[in-house]
Amino acid sequence: MNVVSQVFVLVAAAVHVAVWPLESFLYGRPQVRVLLTGSTADAPEVRLWRFNVGFYNLFLALGLIAGLVALHLGHETVGRTLIIYLSFFMIGGGIMLFVSDPKLWRGSLGQALPPAVVLLADVL
Repeated sequence: MNVVSQVFVLVAAAVHVAVWPLESFLYGRPQVRVLLTGSTADAPEVRLWRFNVGFYNLFLALGLIAGLVALHLGHETVGRTLIIYLSFFMIGGGIMLFVSDPKLWRGSLGQALPPAVVLLADVL
């Protein structure tokens, strides 16, 4: 994988790590809810779901980082497989976020654009 792909692996991982505490621990704050959903409305029923989704994002990021580490340790097939799979996974998640609520297009781009650059830069 070229340098551009590897840099955007780190960008995609950073986005997902940054979202983790927002969803898992800080969702109760109105300003965080506005950032994530565009609304201050609080639905206590989704707190458990948000907590879980936050950790989901953390684990996706850790998977990308593991792929990058494997790549640099000489395990190219393992590293590329992890990075490519997780990049497609994140792109799919971003697309589904947009499909489910188009007003969340910024979050969709934040989730899908960095891994899309990873894949595009890797093929070019």
